[in-house]
Amino acid sequence: MRYLLCATSLIALATPAYAQERSTPEGDAATASAAASEADQTGVADITVTARRRAEDAQRIPGSLSVVSGALLDRSYTVNTQQLSQLVPALNYSSANPRNTAFTIRGLGSSVVAVSQANDGLEPGVGFYVDQVYHARPATAAFDFSDIQQIEVLRGPQGTLFGKNSTAGAINITTRAPSFTSGGDAELSYGNYNFVQAKAAVTGPISDNFAFRVSAVSTRRDGVIDNVRTGAKENAIGNQALRGQLLYKPSDVFQLKLSADFTNFESECCTQVYYRVATRDVPRTATRQFAGPTGLAAQFNYAPPSTNPYDRVTDIDAQLGVKTNEGGVSAISDWKVGGATLTSVSAWRFWNWDAANDRDYTGIPIQIEQHIPSRQDQYSQELRLASNGDHAINYVGGLYFFRQRVIGRPISIYGPAAARYLIGTTTGTNATPVPANLLDGYGTDGRTDFQSNSYAAFGEVNWRPVDRLTLTGGLRYTYEHKTGTYDTFVFGGPATTNAALTNARLSILRGQTYSAKVNNGALTGRANIAWQATDNVLGYASYARGDKSGGINMSGLPLNNQNLPAVGTAVVRPEKNTAYEVGLKTRLFDKRLTFNIDAYYTRVTDFQTNVSDTRAAAALRTYLANIPRVTVTGVEADAIVAITRDLSLRASVAYADGKYASYPAGPCPIELIGNTTTACNLSGVGLPGLPKWSSTVGGDYLRPIDGLHGSVFLHADANYRGKQFGDPTGSRFTTIGSYTVVNSSVGYRSNKGWELAVFARNLFDRDYIQNVTIQAGNSGLILATPSDPRTFGVTFRVHQ
Repeated sequence: MRYLLCATSLIALATPAYAQERSTPEGDAATASAAASEADQTGVADITVTARRRAEDAQRIPGSLSVVSGALLDRSYTVNTQQLSQLVPALNYSSANPRNTAFTIRGLGSSVVAVSQANDGLEPGVGFYVDQVYHARPATAAFDFSDIQQIEVLRGPQGTLFGKNSTAGAINITTRAPSFTSGGDAELSYGNYNFVQAKAAVTGPISDNFAFRVSAVSTRRDGVIDNVRTGAKENAIGNQALRGQLLYKPSDVFQLKLSADFTNFESECCTQVYYRVATRDVPRTATRQFAGPTGLAAQFNYAPPSTNPYDRVTDIDAQLGVKTNEGGVSAISDWKVGGATLTSVSAWRFWNWDAANDRDYTGIPIQIEQHIPSRQDQYSQELRLASNGDHAINYVGGLYFFRQRVIGRPISIYGPAAARYLIGTTTGTNATPVPANLLDGYGTDGRTDFQSNSYAAFGEVNWRPVDRLTLTGGLRYTYEHKTGTYDTFVFGGPATTNAALTNARLSILRGQTYSAKVNNGALTGRANIAWQATDNVLGYASYARGDKSGGINMSGLPLNNQNLPAVGTAVVRPEKNTAYEVGLKTRLFDKRLTFNIDAYYTRVTDFQTNVSDTRAAAALRTYLANIPRVTVTGVEADAIVAITRDLSLRASVAYADGKYASYPAGPCPIELIGNTTTACNLSGVGLPGLPKWSSTVGGDYLRPIDGLHGSVFLHADANYRGKQFGDPTGSRFTTIGSYTVVNSSVGYRSNKGWELAVFARNLFDRDYIQNVTIQAGNSGLILATPSDPRTFGVTFRVHQ
C-alpha cells in the first residue's frame, strides 16, 4: 500500500506515457543519437509514435495510449508481455502456460481464467502486432521480446486505421530497423536460479541501397517450483529467438523491408501449487470434497506437500513439459505517391504447440496424460494509403485480408485413481459398485480443425475546419467466415457391459463429433473531436464502436443434465463494444512536466468469455459463453517530470470499475455448487483479473563523473495491483490479494560504449499469486501460480 501512496504522491507532485527516448526508424545508431540529444536538454523529450500509421508526437494524438521505449525495457529488465504489464497499469496479463495466455486492457479482451484461454475458436479482444503484422494466437505473446524499438499500448476499440479489428485495444510492437550506419549491441546477464540471458544485434549497409539487421536472444532459468516427488525444478524458462531484416531503399520515394523470425520455447513448464480448499455454503457430499476426514484426500491417504503456496513445492506425478515455437516472414513496402504513401504489408506466420500437463495438480494418479498438439498457420495482406504531412485534411484508408487455420489433437488419459476420485465408489440410482480401475487407461483422442477468413475495408479522416480544432471520423466494415470441426473418440479402460458403469464413464469423458460455422458482417467506427487549446494543451472527446465476430467452441462441449453434449454451446454470438472517452494532454513548465488524464466508459453486449464448468468431473472444464452486458468505468493519469538533467520520474495510476451489468444465469461460484446443477445471478459481480486500483511509479538517475570517464546510473520502478477476482464467478476463494513488485538496477556506463549493471526483479521478494485454477471435478481444491521469487544478477552490455 505504501507504494501506491508513493505513486499517488508523485502524480500529485506532477510526475505517462512511459518512454523518455524518442522513437526513431533507424535502429540502434539513431537511438544512441536521440539519447545523446536528450542529454543536452532539461525537459521531457518528445515521444514519436505510429499509432495512427504515421509518425506523430504522442501528445498530439487525441486518445489514450502508453508508450514503452526499448531503452526503458532494457533498463527495467522487461523481457516479455507479463513483465510489460508492470509498466502499464491498464494492461493485465494472465498465463498458466504459453498456450493459456491472455491479456486484457481495462479489463476487456480474452478470458483470464487460468486454464481456459486456449480455445482456438475465440479470438482475442486485444490485438497483438509486431512490425504491423497481426498475431492471431495469444500464445505467441508469451515469448521473450527481441531487439525492441518501442511498444505502444492502445486503449479502446481499434480498427479504423489498420489491421485486424480489436475491440479492447492493441499492443503495437516495433522492432529496431536496419540502418545504413554500422552498429551493434551485445549483452550478457547472469543471475540466481542459473538465470542466463544473452542478446546480440548487428546492423549496417550492404551497399548504397541495401541495409541489414540481425538480432538474437537466448534466455534460460531453472524452475522455481520444487517437485518433491521427482526432484525436478518446475516452471523453468528456455527461450530463444532470431530475427533477420533486409532493407532496400533505392530512393526517398520507395523502400521495401523483408523480415524473417523464429522463436522457440522449450522447458519443464508449467504447473501450479496448492492454494486453498473452498468450504461450502450449500450441502455437498463429504466424500466428494477434497478436504475433511472422509474427503478425497483422506480416502487416498494423501496430503499436499505444503499448504503454503509460497513454499513453491509440488508433487505432481505426470509428465510435464512445454515445446512450442513460432515464426514467419513478412514484406513491408512504402511508396510515396504524390501527397500520400501507399503501404503494403504481406505476411505468413506459423505456431506449433505441444505440452504435457498434470491437470489434477496432485500426486494422486488421476489424470496421467493431457496435451493438445496444435499447428496454426496464418496469412495476411494489408494495403493502406495515408496522406503525408500535416494538412487541413489528413486521411488513412485501406483493405485487409486475414486467414488462419488451427489444427489440434486433444489427448487425455486417466490413471488408476481416477474412478474413485471422479466418480466415487458407487454410481446410479441403484448404487452400482464402481471398480477402482474403471477409468485406468481410459482416454480420448481425435482432431479439431478451425478455419477463419476475414475481409475488411477501413478508413479515417481528420479535418481541421479552423485552427486548433480537429474533427475525426472513421469507419470499418468487416466480414468474417469461420468454420470449426471437433471430432474425438474414447479408448481404453476395462471392458464393461454394465449400463450404469458405461454412463458413469461417459460422464467423465466421451467422444464428441460436431461442426459449426459463423458468418458475421459488422460496420464499426469512431468519432473524435480535439481542441489544441495551446501548443502544449490538448483536450479531446471520443466515441468508438467495436465488434468481435462470433466464436466456435473448439474445446469440446459441456454436458447437460442428461449427460449429453450441450449442442447449444457450440457457437457464441458476436460481441459489441461501445466506448466513450474524454481526456486532456499537457506539457507544462517549459516541457519539464508531461501530464495526461482521461476518463472512460465502456459497455459491451454479448461479452464473449470462457466459462469454467466446475460441475464437470473431467477435462471438459471450460466452454464459450456470452454474458449479456458488461460495463467498465475508469480514470487514468500518467506523468513524466524531468527534475534535473540527470533525474527523471514517471508515474501512472488507473482506476477501473468493471462488472457484469447483466448476467442473470451464470455459473455459480464453487462455494455455491452442491450435488445438483444450478445457475447463479452474477449481475453486479466484478470482472475477473481487473483490480480497481493499479499504479506504477519509477525513476532514472544518470550522473556523469569525469574522473571515471563515464556515468553512474540508477533505475527503479514499482508496480501496485489491487485485489482482484481470479475467476469469472467472483468466488471469494479465488480472490487474488493486492501486491506491490519493485524492480531496480544500478551500474556504470563508460564513455567508450560499454556498461556494467547489477539488477534485481522483485527486489523485496514479495509473495503474491499470479493466477488461480479450480480443480476439475468440483472437489473444492484450488491451485495457483505463485510469484517468481527475487531474481538478481549482473549484466554486461556493449554498444557500438
